[in-house]
Amino acid sequence: MRRLILALPLAFAAVPVAAEEVVVFAAASLKTALDPIAAQFQTDTGNTVTISYAGSNALAKQIIEGAPADIFISASKQWMDEVEKAGEVVAGTRGDLLGNTLVLVAHDKEAKPVTLDAKTDLAGLLAGGKLAMALVDSVPAGQYGKEALTHLGQWDKVEGAVAQADNVRAALALVSTGEAPYGIVYATDAAADPAVHVVGTFPADSHKPITYPAALLKTAAAPADTAFFKALSDDAADAVFKAQGFAILN
Repeated sequence: MRRLILALPLAFAAVPVAAEEVVVFAAASLKTALDPIAAQFQTDTGNTVTISYAGSNALAKQIIEGAPADIFISASKQWMDEVEKAGEVVAGTRGDLLGNTLVLVAHDKEAKPVTLDAKTDLAGLLAGGKLAMALVDSVPAGQYGKEALTHLGQWDKVEGAVAQADNVRAALALVSTGEAPYGIVYATDAAADPAVHVVGTFPADSHKPITYPAALLKTAAAPADTAFFKALSDDAADAVFKAQGFAILN
């Protein structure tokens, strides 16, 4: 009996702790950086991180409609505002995580550099081809792009040539495959695809600052949710984000 009693603590200690799942809704432009951060967290903790990538507008609407996400990382304040107004954000957890830059990319590696200003003949540059952009009325990358083109007096000249895609990575793919000779994406997207190259950078004052707010959502209940949220701002994550070209704002 004494041997049995002594063995009980060891038996209980051997019972494995159940792994937890963290569900993240994240802007499509974060994929190249966020995937390795999630993979390292899974290796370190044994927990699972499931990430759904899409346009911030689509993700925000899903969260508001009740999708069971634990963390939301938006590519604009507008869509995080909508989620917060709906009461889905855990108070005190929202913060600006990252910043980005808006660029013009080309499929042709021989395409010459372009100075993007009011004098640029962007329509002539397209030469009848398409300008790939994310949805200009709802997806942040498309909204920033339209704002920049309007500021530079270019929107009316190229609007008819714009090919809109569901999110910024889909717009990038149009340029990468050559379906569109040029596109407007984030600098980090361009860095993630060797089939495109940057030919111009939009002036910072031509559009609102590109900011990625992040927050815990009210459905987050497991310790792993909070742990991964904190991991997004640690030194290891910062190094990955910086390597992909993001500005660190946390």
